[in-house]
Amino acid sequence: MSSDRRVPIGPFALIGAIILLLLAAFAWAAGWIGRQRINGGDVIAALDYNGGKHAGYRRAHAKGLCFSGTFAANGAGAALSVAQAFARGSYPVIGRFSIAGGNPLAGDGRNVFHSMALLLNTPDGQQWRMAMDHTPIFPVADVASFVALQRATRPDAETGKPDPAVMEPFLAAHPEVKAFQDYMAKAVLPDSFANATYYSINAFGFTDRTGTARLVRWQFVPEATLTGLDKASLDQLPRDYLFREMIARTAKGSSRWRLQLVVANVGDVTDKATVAWTGPHRTIDAGTLTIRAVSPEEAGACRDLNFDPTILPVGIGLSDDPLLAARSKSYSSSFSRRAAEGAGPSAAGEHLRVETAR
Repeated sequence: MSSDRRVPIGPFALIGAIILLLLAAFAWAAGWIGRQRINGGDVIAALDYNGGKHAGYRRAHAKGLCFSGTFAANGAGAALSVAQAFARGSYPVIGRFSIAGGNPLAGDGRNVFHSMALLLNTPDGQQWRMAMDHTPIFPVADVASFVALQRATRPDAETGKPDPAVMEPFLAAHPEVKAFQDYMAKAVLPDSFANATYYSINAFGFTDRTGTARLVRWQFVPEATLTGLDKASLDQLPRDYLFREMIARTAKGSSRWRLQLVVANVGDVTDKATVAWTGPHRTIDAGTLTIRAVSPEEAGACRDLNFDPTILPVGIGLSDDPLLAARSKSYSSSFSRRAAEGAGPSAAGEHLRVETAR
């Protein structure tokens, strides 16, 4: 009798092997084995750890001001995308100005992001949602680094600043964050929401009527001239300076921005929001955003909106930037949690409601 005779695998053994493989795949996807996987809940937990939990408010950019207006497309953007938003016409928008941080009662005198979020509706029933910052780059390129950043920059209870023993090794391991800090230290910090340029941060895929696909970043460039806050005296700025300024400005008239679509050149980095595109680029002026009214978020139309930047119309799609999927999951998790907590009016907007009612 041969000693190397093979014993056939029975059907039950085969079924058992398949079950084990499926269980292993599930465990990997859940992050129980192998490489750690981070979900939207992990991001929200990190934001809560950094800035504290404020029930009913967004976990990031908690302090906001709603606005409404229109986007007047001039038709030029149709050269890059079949999205209805680029066809000549006027489309209603609802949006939100905000500043970075998870505390809705925080002061405006901080050298941090100023942001604009938009929801643009078109007659074909589609939506284009955007979440933009006033900086052309983002401090991190992936969700794991974002979570680590929130933990490293948690303010010390005594000093109000991050613990150097935690921050220094983090910066050593994340030179892109140090580069962003250096940029923020030198860049002008806008003294109004109305005079800042707002950038898409991530690249997106645009498809035209011929099926040609291109990677694009966009920016809303203000009609108002950029002027900056005095960074040396930010701690003396009134708590709600930016919000009061925008309310007063809008009471006098509308604010406008030009939408510029910037097409990637060969060799541009499209999967890292930490890297700016430099040098000449094909740029198309696609139309004008006009903001005509503002209102405190606690009672405004933007309060219950999720400005998930991956909700896109036909003709605009995602790029290879991993931050996009992470942003979508985090926005969804934040929205679900604050909706369950209740998001009624609070002291954070009481003074602003009085002013806009005048």
